[in-house]
Amino acid sequence: MRRSLLSIVAASALLTGASLASAQTTTTTTTSSSWSSDQGQMIRQYSTTKNYQSFSEPSLQPQVGMELPSTVQLYSLPETIQIQEPQRYSYTIINNEPVVVERTTRRVVHTWP
Repeated sequence: MRRSLLSIVAASALLTGASLASAQTTTTTTTSSSWSSDQGQMIRQYSTTKNYQSFSEPSLQPQVGMELPSTVQLYSLPETIQIQEPQRYSYTIINNEPVVVERTTRRVVHTWP
């Protein structure tokens, strides 16, 4: 009886640990190596032809991982930008610099200096 109880307790502990491990979530952020300087230039030119305005806020210095406020207008990527899952990303212009953003979270995934 004692062994059965010990086995049940051990199995419960293992299952609880596995459940907790699977409940943890991870966030994947695209790194800067997946975006080229040519793409940044394409976005700048495209924004100019569309007359998109830059969001000007000197105190806002976008960094990878940062969530942009809802007051920042996001735009669809130009069709000339060839990446995997283009529907996943948008972009904006902040302080005259292009910034790539994950659409659902509004998190910055790339900036160009």
